[in-house]
Amino acid sequence: MSTFIVKASKIVTVSNTGTIVDGAMLIKDGKIADLGLAEEIKVKYGDSIPSVDYQDSVITPGLIDCHTHLLEFAPSSLYPITKETQILAAKAILLKSLASGITALGEQICGSPLLSSEISTLKQSIRDFPIDFSFATTSISIGLETLLHFTSVTGSLAVAREKLVDPEIVKEIANHSEFGGENVFINATPANFTKDLVPNAGEIIYSQEELNRIVSIFHSMNKKIGTHVAGKEGIEMALNAQFDVLHHAHGITKEQIERVSTQGVKIVATPLGGTHLPPNTIDEVINMIHLGILVAISSDGYLPPHENTVSFPKVMEGLIGPDSLMAIAHPYMKQLIACGYNENNALSLITSTPAKILEKDHLFGSLEIGKDANFLVAEGVPGLEIVDIEKIKAVYFRGEKMIQRS
Repeated sequence: MSTFIVKASKIVTVSNTGTIVDGAMLIKDGKIADLGLAEEIKVKYGDSIPSVDYQDSVITPGLIDCHTHLLEFAPSSLYPITKETQILAAKAILLKSLASGITALGEQICGSPLLSSEISTLKQSIRDFPIDFSFATTSISIGLETLLHFTSVTGSLAVAREKLVDPEIVKEIANHSEFGGENVFINATPANFTKDLVPNAGEIIYSQEELNRIVSIFHSMNKKIGTHVAGKEGIEMALNAQFDVLHHAHGITKEQIERVSTQGVKIVATPLGGTHLPPNTIDEVINMIHLGILVAISSDGYLPPHENTVSFPKVMEGLIGPDSLMAIAHPYMKQLIACGYNENNALSLITSTPAKILEKDHLFGSLEIGKDANFLVAEGVPGLEIVDIEKIKAVYFRGEKMIQRS
């Protein structure tokens, strides 16, 4: 890989360094080898190393969407595909994500009832794509009139509910899972269906004892475990069972937010929806952050916006995915600034915190010496000052420029 220096009017590191005005980074072998004021970097390395000056632009870490469904469900939702073209459609979606500044994804593998592939096949199919992937293998319950259950390790055919708690199946799911994603659906999901088709959306699928056993299996294998959950009762069960990550957590109470803080549980907020209840309000998310809870904003792509979701800075219709992550996060980031937080704190919602959810914050999510050179160049701070992907001028992945806009 090439060695070069990249400069800009501002580098938002999302680290203890904060924002560097007139900053520069030395990139070597796909890593950040040095970082600081442009003048200091120039003194250190002179003119012997090629440099790229982005002048008035802003450099930030690459964006991270830690809760997506892009390989199994999105292709058939967005394109008229067959099994033979599933991966081709997925790569089209991934390229659009990359062009939107996304350099890492947390992908859920649930066992699609439509077009599914073996876990190893899905992972292998995108191994060379310039996005860092983390996979959460799961079981899923869909709230149709007759509840349907699937798992990532049993394929595209529905299974009996008993299979969801079978210790051997749980162990296999845990073995393949790479981070605490939607490993367990405590509540049946609407799964993008209209309300009339999913009368059982929100139904609690497990007993407390069953959840306790499932979490115990994951933890005994040194695996983090997350859950799709909404509603006071389901969230209480998740906290009692000691889940590591709550995905959605719609309908959470103030008392439960305080308990989440005490237990050190992380939350993946999905402003578009994703459960049978309305998404978390901006005030709820800000309160979580005030209490020191690590909160990531995610698209849960691809979803139609919930009818009670917050207002976004541009009209978004149809199914929405990672390419709209900046717009999805914008209202929350703006409110953080209004509450006295800085741009690094705000940007952490879609960079460093999701990297922690994915258990890869030692590799990326912030701009620090030794980390992967995953960064973007834009006309403003993503999600805060800009939401239009056309204002992202370049996207680098491990030191290589993958996207370039004039």
